[in-house]
Amino acid sequence: MNRIGVIGAGAWGTALANAAAKAGCEVTLHGRDPALIEAIGKARSNEKYLPGIRLEENVTPTTDLARAADTDAILLVTPTQSLRETATLLAPLVRANTPAIACSKGIEIGSKKFVTEVIAEVLPQARPAILSGPGFAEDVAAGLPTAVTLAAYEEALAIELAETLSSQNFRLYHSTDVRGVEIGGAAKNVLAIAAGIVSGKKLGASAQAALTTRGFAELLRLARAFDAKTETLTGLSGLGDVILTCSSPQSRNYAFGVSLGGAASVDVRGKKLTEGVYTAPVLVETARAKGVEMPIAEAVAAVLAGKIGVDAAIASLLSRPLRQED
Repeated sequence: MNRIGVIGAGAWGTALANAAAKAGCEVTLHGRDPALIEAIGKARSNEKYLPGIRLEENVTPTTDLARAADTDAILLVTPTQSLRETATLLAPLVRANTPAIACSKGIEIGSKKFVTEVIAEVLPQARPAILSGPGFAEDVAAGLPTAVTLAAYEEALAIELAETLSSQNFRLYHSTDVRGVEIGGAAKNVLAIAAGIVSGKKLGASAQAALTTRGFAELLRLARAFDAKTETLTGLSGLGDVILTCSSPQSRNYAFGVSLGGAASVDVRGKKLTEGVYTAPVLVETARAKGVEMPIAEAVAAVLAGKIGVDAAIASLLSRPLRQED
């Protein structure tokens, strides 16, 4: 398994393509924009999304989807809400038993399906998996030490994919707890918006720590309702990702939250790549269906929907009844 197709030539797709190449794989990087792919091929760098990062020699940019699909494993690096469309285009091209690895974090609006469920539905001939964890595209592309999780229902597949894509500075830990990894990735984006709001409102480091801790408790409650493993939730794709994205302006979700905290009004237009904006309402719906309380996620969803202002949302959280910590 050394031929890897990467679908999505944005920052994260380009970074993962470089990482796979450094692991010794022959990589095909697919993008839909001919001008972008031509520019990447000529400059050997993606100056639009990852300026200054040299593309590895064994990465081949292309607009030919069939070429990217004719590989040993496919990384689907598209936003969660675009995953179904991308998978549908791939459906007639993907060979039986090809691993299809989701590299986005969220839950599909409408269907309320997790990303591997979308892959299983649209690409029934493929073997779904997910890559998630605390990693920024800039760090991975630059070869800085990063560790993430690769989960698949088949342990042998998870191990093989993790070993294939790992290199000295990009380490993949394997898991079979697919749903736990998916919930960690989806919920942390919503929590990062909340953490950003706290920062934007300049409520202090103590409030930031409290918000992140109680938000992580919400994540735990939801994950346990889906029988996720404790080690997953306290691992890279759970706690690790929460720590990273709830504290760094490199996180789109955190940065968006900061802007909300410092703004007089909410404007979610043009936030296509801020996954938490789209995940928040469906995360709340998923939690309610399981009978799980997620007040922080609910407050974020209400703010984004324009149902309540930031100050009122904070006040409502601070006025909740005192209780034993869970």
